[in-house]
Amino acid sequence: MVESWANLGVDLHIDPSRTGSGSGLRKGLTDALRDAVRSGRLAPGTRLPSSRSLAADLGIARNTVADAYADLVAEGWLTTRQGSGTRVAERAVPAPSRPAPRRRAAGRPAYDLTPGSPDLSSFPRSEWLKAARRALAAAPNDALGYGDPRGRVELRTALAGYLARARGVHADPERILICAGFAHALMLLGAALGERGVRDVAVESYGLDVFWKVLTRAGLGIPPLPFDELGTSTSELDDMRPGAVLLTPAHQFPMGVPLHPDRRAAAVDWARRSGGLILEDDYDGEFRYDRQPIGALQGLDPDRVVYLGTASKSLAPGLRLGWMVLPPALAAGVAEAKGVTDWSCGTLDQLTLAEFIESGAYDRHVRSMRLRYRRRRDQLVAALAERAPGVSATGIAAGLHAVIELPPGTEESVVRAAAWQGLGLFGLSRFRHEGAVTEPRDALVVGYGRPPDHAWSGALDALCRALP
Repeated sequence: MVESWANLGVDLHIDPSRTGSGSGLRKGLTDALRDAVRSGRLAPGTRLPSSRSLAADLGIARNTVADAYADLVAEGWLTTRQGSGTRVAERAVPAPSRPAPRRRAAGRPAYDLTPGSPDLSSFPRSEWLKAARRALAAAPNDALGYGDPRGRVELRTALAGYLARARGVHADPERILICAGFAHALMLLGAALGERGVRDVAVESYGLDVFWKVLTRAGLGIPPLPFDELGTSTSELDDMRPGAVLLTPAHQFPMGVPLHPDRRAAAVDWARRSGGLILEDDYDGEFRYDRQPIGALQGLDPDRVVYLGTASKSLAPGLRLGWMVLPPALAAGVAEAKGVTDWSCGTLDQLTLAEFIESGAYDRHVRSMRLRYRRRRDQLVAALAERAPGVSATGIAAGLHAVIELPPGTEESVVRAAAWQGLGLFGLSRFRHEGAVTEPRDALVVGYGRPPDHAWSGALDALCRALP
């Protein structure tokens, strides 16, 4: 009975150098196998296909393969053992050339205190794995297809319930769109806003330039709003007349202050009067310590606010999972911008996160990390009071970072001193919009959430040594 090659043995790509018959083909196969072993392409211990399987793959007689194997066994290139098959012999062969390993970058910090990431060593691997197994076992077959560009309905439904309960968001699963993080969301929104004729998106005086660049690449202007102790000033929106505004109202990044209630209301009133949109970045809304949680701005007017969130701070940025809760008038346009060819979010990760939320594991993890980050925050404040009384930490009622106010004119020198202490961190000027009219301030932005537990005390000591 002739068996299909698809049913046989282990795959092996080999190209005999001769295509004749008899001893010519045998020699060609022997030479090709010998060269593969000698070059290191077939490493010592590699199991080769059976003679029957390789003969079927190559379309030659089985005896030809058996004879080639026997020749190489005799020469010491291969070994054969009953029950173990034919394998490459253990012998010294040159390893295939590989690029030289990358050296650790010169000056790479021993402690990374840049903001933007949680403690990755605390990712709940075991609970995530359990959720993944349950999700995969329960997943319908069509979940492994291309599906809905808005994302899996299981995750959209789980998020709708969680966001309504934990953040006060008015969320309908039909208006939630899953994306690959905040930058991906801005790309999609930039395209949709451009289609609507929007030319400018107002931004805050302090923020991340990587997100501002996403908007400018979409052809949008990014005029900055003023900033003071009450947060971003939204009263200028009427005069600026943008088509949308990007805000971090619950915990301004990086300054750490919540948007004053009067300014929250003013932003919503502007959106209603002008027909503009508010893009609400709720990047770390779960992590609050000394105050009542501030609900999402979207709860004030779901028709004028786009709510954006991700799993990057609560779980890990490597998951590349984010979400938008879209106003009805914008939902179809953003889904069209994402389109049927943009599959940036893996289905299995979406199903796993849905199960992780529905099982209660997400809430348990957030509560656990909230306590851990609060302890670090408290240790930072205590260390500054004892060892660097000339500075103070602000914006610390929530989030994973603190702003350390410095004496005027010292930011640049302190950042250099921190580098000498093996610290990676940024000064506040790194986050200031080039067009901001707000008076510059000297400060550090310290991401205390990033270091693993075992490195936190060393990072804190190094920081205190660098401060004036």
